[in-house]
Amino acid sequence: MRRVGIALALLWPFAALAVPEPAGYRTEAYRAPVPETLAGARVLSPEAAHAIWRAGGAVFVDVLPRPPKPEGLPDGTIWREPPRRSIPGATWMPNVGYGALAPLNDAYFRDGLTAATGGDMDRALVFFCLAECWMSWNAAKRAMEYGYVDVMWFPEGTDGWAFYDYPTEVLEPRPGGR
Repeated sequence: MRRVGIALALLWPFAALAVPEPAGYRTEAYRAPVPETLAGARVLSPEAAHAIWRAGGAVFVDVLPRPPKPEGLPDGTIWREPPRRSIPGATWMPNVGYGALAPLNDAYFRDGLTAATGGDMDRALVFFCLAECWMSWNAAKRAMEYGYVDVMWFPEGTDGWAFYDYPTEVLEPRPGGR
């Protein structure tokens, strides 16, 4: 019994590092440690996400925001948005993972999911962004609230995907977003 107490005491600092699921959406500090769970969704490791991708078993939805044009560029400067290397075949819907969505972004997200799933609310969806990115957690949670029933969250996102040297391709964002 004493050994169990000592073991628990040694593990206590690590247990304190766990990030709890919030009741609602994360609305700030989107690049921060994320929970290990998302109630109602399956959480995927890079290996599991890759297996589902290879089997064609789900629609992959990248929710990384588009980078804003840097402020203070000299007049006449041409700014080219950096390319988004992502999971091949994924649908990139930027700016839909914020904790609060403007009506235009909400409609864009709903329409994009309908298009990506062919209107099938039972179609499997995998949401991702980067590692330690709350955007994908928020988007997956929101998709479940929209009524999608087979929702998966890939918290390591393209960082985890690239770490395993899985293939990537440059994606263009789904038209219509802001």
